[in-house]
Amino acid sequence: MAFSADEARLLDTRAVQRLRGIKQLGLSYLVYPSAVHGRFEHALGACHLAGKIIESLDQKGVYRFSEADRRLIRAVTLLHDITHVPFGHTFEDERRIAPRHDADPARLDAILADDLGDELARQGLLDPVREHLAGGVSTVAKNAAEGQFIRDIFAGTICADLLDYLRRDARFCGLTIDYDDRIFSLFTRLGGRLALDLQRHGLFRHDALSEVVQVLRMRYLLTERVYFHHAKIAAGAMLSKALELAMAAERFRYDDLARLRDDAFLHVLRERTAALPSAQRLLAALDARQLYKPVFLASRDGLDDACLLELKQRFYENREGARERLEAELCAATGAPEGSVIVYCPSPDMSLKEANVAVRLSETRSEPLSALRHAEIETLLMRHRQLWRLVVLAPPSFGRRDAKIRRALVQLCEERLGLPDLRSSPGAGQRSLAFFPAWTERRAEK
Repeated sequence: MAFSADEARLLDTRAVQRLRGIKQLGLSYLVYPSAVHGRFEHALGACHLAGKIIESLDQKGVYRFSEADRRLIRAVTLLHDITHVPFGHTFEDERRIAPRHDADPARLDAILADDLGDELARQGLLDPVREHLAGGVSTVAKNAAEGQFIRDIFAGTICADLLDYLRRDARFCGLTIDYDDRIFSLFTRLGGRLALDLQRHGLFRHDALSEVVQVLRMRYLLTERVYFHHAKIAAGAMLSKALELAMAAERFRYDDLARLRDDAFLHVLRERTAALPSAQRLLAALDARQLYKPVFLASRDGLDDACLLELKQRFYENREGARERLEAELCAATGAPEGSVIVYCPSPDMSLKEANVAVRLSETRSEPLSALRHAEIETLLMRHRQLWRLVVLAPPSFGRRDAKIRRALVQLCEERLGLPDLRSSPGAGQRSLAFFPAWTERRAEK
């Protein structure tokens, strides 16, 4: 892995060096102790893989990259995570405390106002890099289609970013899953977008499809075992609640996170919440790994789109403070102190977006991968959606102290949410059979 002198100067800026102190997987190290790799090394790896995609496309004659194209793609890939804050996915994607890191132009402009912006300007890359990092297509391209094609290399459905973090996250979590590097030979251009070629000489290649399905399988397994691990969810909910309490008390501004690393953020949060017992209890429990446990659990089984939309608006988007009001009501009903009950509700719009990658099936036929009606792809899509859970969390001692209070809390959750508790509702233990419809049908035939 080699970097040019210009790329080395970008790496040496404060904004990029800060990424050394931001863990790629946030609080997942509480589950997988070796999952302490940072966004800095991910940036290096993603840039390297972007180079491999470029070389593959160039060698096959799919696209002739100019030197300006190469410099831009590698620079943006190196910098694609500079707007990340400590535990950003937890705060922005799961708890929705603030806009996503890639949907906050003010944060990006503040970071580019430092030495990084000066270096990009010196290299003549400031404007196109900013456009790409802000989610647009750079005007450095000859036309919009070429700009989008270039963007797909580092920000597409299956791209350099994804291929690096899948392999890196799996390895540092000790999961023995991987994809084969032959995936890079499948990249092509289709309709002005980066795509995957599943044919050769007009004949469909089942081996190529298997390589792509393996990428989807990795993405699903990492989501199931790491990104949505129950202990990681509990830790994230606790830290998010502590930050919300600090922000409500005007002890912390979310914008302060943009210049902090993980350890510095935790230290500052502890200091600024010294007079907030509720936040201190949460942080002390995290330090001792006394993670909250689920007292109520609901799945999407039997829920229609209207119900899921309402749950999303109330408890994910937190419309009119509905999430905090429910948490306060549950605490008051059980006599628990503030912050002792936390509602965790990720967006129900969970999808395995990688399945939407465009694939070429013959010389004349192409479509999204998900349209193939492939049995394993359809199963993975369904299982990924089924990972969604709405969870109400409380300290470990909560249930042991008084079983009656726990039962009352479950009943109150069912009433307020209009959902049954997954563990107490009839047939809850049989829901997993829905993941394998073909197996269930064969069993019924016997």
